[in-house]
Amino acid sequence: MKLEDNEGHGGAETSSRKRTASESKIDESPTDRKRSKDGERDKKEETELKHKSKHSSSKHPRKPLQEPKITSSGGLKAVSENDHADVKTKSVVKDASLPSEKNTIDLNNNISAMHTESDERKVTKTELQEVDLFAPIEHSDMERSDKKSKRTGDSQKDNKHKHKSKSSKKGHHGTDERNPEQRKVGEISANSSDGNSKKRKSKDSCETDVLPTGDSKKETAIKKENAKKEREKKDRSGKDTKTTDEKKRKNKPEGKEESKKKKKDGDDGKTKKGGKKEGEDSTWKWWEEGNSNNGNKWTTLEHKGPLFPPEYEPLPNNVSFFYNGNPVKLTLPAEEVATFYAKMLDHEYTTKSSFQENFFTDWREEMSVEEREQIKKLSKCDFTHINKYFLDKSEEKKAMTKEQKQVLKEENNKLTEEYGFCELDGHREKIGNFRVEPPGLFRGRGEHPKMGKLKKRIQPEEITINCSKGSNIPVAPKGHRWRKVQHDNTVTWLASWVENVQGNFKYVMLNPSSKLKGEKDWQKYEVARKLKLKVETIRRLYREDWKNREMKTRQRGVALYFIDKLALRAGNEKEESETADTVGCCSLRVEHITLHQEKGGQEFMVEFDFLGKDSIRYYNEVPVEGRVFKNLKLFMENKEPEDDLFDRINTTYLNKHLNQSMPGLTAKVFRTFNASTTLQEQLNKLTTADMSLEEKLLSYNRANRAVAILCNHQRAAPKTFEKSMQNLQDKVAQKQQQLDVARKELKDAKKEHKRGGTERTRKLVEKKEAVVKRLEEQLKKLQLQMTDREENKVIALGTSKLNYLDPRISVAWCRKFNVPIEKIYNKTQRDKFAWAIDMTEEDFQF
Repeated sequence: MKLEDNEGHGGAETSSRKRTASESKIDESPTDRKRSKDGERDKKEETELKHKSKHSSSKHPRKPLQEPKITSSGGLKAVSENDHADVKTKSVVKDASLPSEKNTIDLNNNISAMHTESDERKVTKTELQEVDLFAPIEHSDMERSDKKSKRTGDSQKDNKHKHKSKSSKKGHHGTDERNPEQRKVGEISANSSDGNSKKRKSKDSCETDVLPTGDSKKETAIKKENAKKEREKKDRSGKDTKTTDEKKRKNKPEGKEESKKKKKDGDDGKTKKGGKKEGEDSTWKWWEEGNSNNGNKWTTLEHKGPLFPPEYEPLPNNVSFFYNGNPVKLTLPAEEVATFYAKMLDHEYTTKSSFQENFFTDWREEMSVEEREQIKKLSKCDFTHINKYFLDKSEEKKAMTKEQKQVLKEENNKLTEEYGFCELDGHREKIGNFRVEPPGLFRGRGEHPKMGKLKKRIQPEEITINCSKGSNIPVAPKGHRWRKVQHDNTVTWLASWVENVQGNFKYVMLNPSSKLKGEKDWQKYEVARKLKLKVETIRRLYREDWKNREMKTRQRGVALYFIDKLALRAGNEKEESETADTVGCCSLRVEHITLHQEKGGQEFMVEFDFLGKDSIRYYNEVPVEGRVFKNLKLFMENKEPEDDLFDRINTTYLNKHLNQSMPGLTAKVFRTFNASTTLQEQLNKLTTADMSLEEKLLSYNRANRAVAILCNHQRAAPKTFEKSMQNLQDKVAQKQQQLDVARKELKDAKKEHKRGGTERTRKLVEKKEAVVKRLEEQLKKLQLQMTDREENKVIALGTSKLNYLDPRISVAWCRKFNVPIEKIYNKTQRDKFAWAIDMTEEDFQF
């Protein structure tokens, strides 16, 4: 830097802030020199300043409050008090301890010269340290300097420099009254001006060896580039959000739904205790944590145990049971069972003979000896008075006021809060069936042989509790105790017991939306996806088994063919008379199939007719390959109708063989694989982007229906089916009439416009065209609903959707074709498949 003449402290006012080299040049302007001359100096001031200069070369200089620093522009942050004195006297007395101007220029061009003169710079720094940088300055002078700087009409940079030079010259008594915080502000402003002075090429830079100017420029450029990228990223995300919102608005109907959305948005703004909004961070995204795969399902588990049903309330005295026309006062156990039957009098079950026989047998076991002697025939029993009593109670409940219903709801919510949640690995998880099933009569599905049998009341002494060690063990009801308390973290149930009708274990499990259930589903569909990579190899192997010399291997090959192509369940061995006569593939009997060499113009036809799961009849006629047909004939030789078709194999043997082909592969995985593959193929085939929302939903239901038919998910036609279909037909007919009237009005409007076209007639035609278009869309929507309902009359779509179809297929389809996920999954189902909704993109393919 080019140091000013007489910088050896001849006496001058201290600058009110740190000065830069650029300011030093401005100080040398004629205007500043004139101001310096015109400024009145007190003789006392001059004496004090001269006195300071005499001590500048002292051997023991006093330590300043802060060491002056070198700015990035080569100037000094702290300027000596004698700068202005040099400007005033214009003396050119050079200090012998400082480098000459010529040497300074050489320093800029020669690095070695800079090192040789480092000692001289140290001397300069020592001299500068003697300056009292923080002497007080009157506040009024600071204000005046600020006002003058505001009046200046020069450029911003010049204005800054002039303001700083003026404030340095007009400081009263050369002091600084600023506190340490104000001084820091001054240093920051000085640094900012130094950054501006970098742009100027100055010969004043005598300390370029200290300043990494090249690196700082690179750092600045990198920072600017990063900031630019960040802005572009934000802009893109903003645009994406906007376009996504626009798409949602296009796909969502206007009107009521829009107002509902606003209400929901308003509700979302409500905050819970703790400051978090409702729904914010409420979902545990366990799928982002990874899977430990160590066999343990949980680390900590704590819950309150199951909730038991209320005890039986006896019938009022005015409600009686009649036998053979006479009232009979029953004991409480017998009376309770009688109420179970009375509540079902209007149901179809009570008309079935097997239901009546099973009920009467179990009911008599609950009777006293006297009651058994008196009541011997069900046909003489009259339950109508009891039935009427419960019907009246049901009507009373329906007629309750809104406030009364709210009270019941709040009581139910309290029970759910207490028993319906557990703590799993530090997270609050919802429990699925936390209520113990109340006593009643077993119904079963289809023609179950045990329908009508008594389901007894479950006592705490029959229940096993599962929780973690060290947790609060659930408290049993008063006067009771648990059968057992265990700490098994390899299972997912919270409590278990054995029901008396079929001897099956019943479990209290977590809700389908929980981590344990979700992980199980995810793993199931991932195994099915892996099968896609090996299915051709497995198919080739079981085809080779058809020709094997060993009968067991041949039966295995044919059974796998049926499981693969027909999506049959594997079937399980069951004891006779214990459950309904339901069978699967491995438990098929000779009587369940009929072979046709030719039928309906097709060769090698096999007719299946048997009861599947839940006693649902499976009837199907399918053509098979010639080798399979011949093997079936061979398997049926010399067998009776009740003999097993596959007498050499069972489900365990089949699954063990499949697991050797691919780890985790079972017969059930084939069913999941075929169901999901069918849905994916049908959706790709039936859906196009130009369809309306209703057409897309119809395509989805048709694809789902194909899966339900494959898996034999049938149901009985709903009782209200005929009535609902009649209502739809009436709506279609009414809409068709409205459309006919609108078309006639449009035709008349067009004629009028053709005779004498005016602006009024043109607008009328446009209005009528819009009405016709709207009515056509409404009519089409009703017709699609009617078709969809008719096709789903005896098909159960829900079973396959929730248990066999990979939810990621449906989520990807919704996103690809802009279909709201709410149209496919309801709230409960969305909670169950939260993992799939969160991770799936529109390009997912099963």
